[in-house]
Amino acid sequence: MHSSCARDRGFREHQGGREPGRLLDRQSAFARSLSIISGFIFLTALFAACGGGDDEAGDGWETVMSGLPAALTSVWGTSSSDIWAIGGDPEDAGNTVMHFDGAQWQAMTTGATGDLWWVYGFRGGSVFMGGANGLILRYRDGAFEQMETPGRATVYGIWGTSETDLWAVGGDVGAGAFAWRYDGSAWKEAQGFPPVLVNSASLFKVSGAAADDVWMVGTEGLILHYDGDRITQVASATTRDLFTVAGGGGVVAAVGGFGTGVIVENDGEGWADVTPEGTPHVIGVWLGDDETGYAAGLDGAVLMRRDGEWKAIDTGIKVKGALHTVWVDPEGGVWAVGGQVLSSPLVDGIMIHKSSGD
Repeated sequence: MHSSCARDRGFREHQGGREPGRLLDRQSAFARSLSIISGFIFLTALFAACGGGDDEAGDGWETVMSGLPAALTSVWGTSSSDIWAIGGDPEDAGNTVMHFDGAQWQAMTTGATGDLWWVYGFRGGSVFMGGANGLILRYRDGAFEQMETPGRATVYGIWGTSETDLWAVGGDVGAGAFAWRYDGSAWKEAQGFPPVLVNSASLFKVSGAAADDVWMVGTEGLILHYDGDRITQVASATTRDLFTVAGGGGVVAAVGGFGTGVIVENDGEGWADVTPEGTPHVIGVWLGDDETGYAAGLDGAVLMRRDGEWKAIDTGIKVKGALHTVWVDPEGGVWAVGGQVLSSPLVDGIMIHKSSGD
């Protein structure tokens, strides 16, 4: 990590609406599961941060935590001292949600169950989390709230320009695709969503550059674009599943594949396949305003985009399963999370990190 190992000694459990740092006193399966997760986070974070093990990686990469009971599926934040990580619920005992405040990671009690797949929010405002059975959680003012949604299919992606202009996408894999919108009062089915996709596709992620420049990706190379008026399906340069989309304005990238990977980009002139030879199955991608980026996937593969070209980099870290999401904080620190994310149950969570100074 980018500070001393003393920071990780301060791991706490926290339940929304209760005093931070107080151990949960109820002995339900939910509380026991949370205690197990917190123990794993404390031990593995301390182990890595203090230089233990053989996962001190090349080029500044290191393991923050590993071997968690639940796989981690998404990481996002507003700064290096405000980061959220979420994940699976393999025992149906409670969502995996953790928060980092710059000094320590806390396990958070949401009061809900089910695997979570994506986290997204706003500096100083609400944080939204989507998951199984149409679940969308909102965290604000120190408490979690389960929001009403129009359906029960899995929410795989959430993105928006403000707390009153949000998109959520998902579906049952291979069918049941949906896009919902939130206007500050209710989640509703997006107007103009192609009805044929409901029975033939699933969407996995949504991202954009503005309220009138929104991209959605899904099965069999599906790419949709919203221009502020209409949702339109566009040619994607691939028929392979696309799992994550990122960027906007200058360059937009989407990644996916199965076994072997695919990366497609749009620089404003349409989508093109830019996959480097030998790229494995890619699941997560992040692009910055300067068009540098990171992608991550099977067996802990990490690629970096620089000067318009994607290249594989060696983190030196062994990953059981895959890295599912990669995110770069405003200070330049790179965070990637994963585990066994390609099949149920979602277990063996891992988080790796490269500090901005390395």
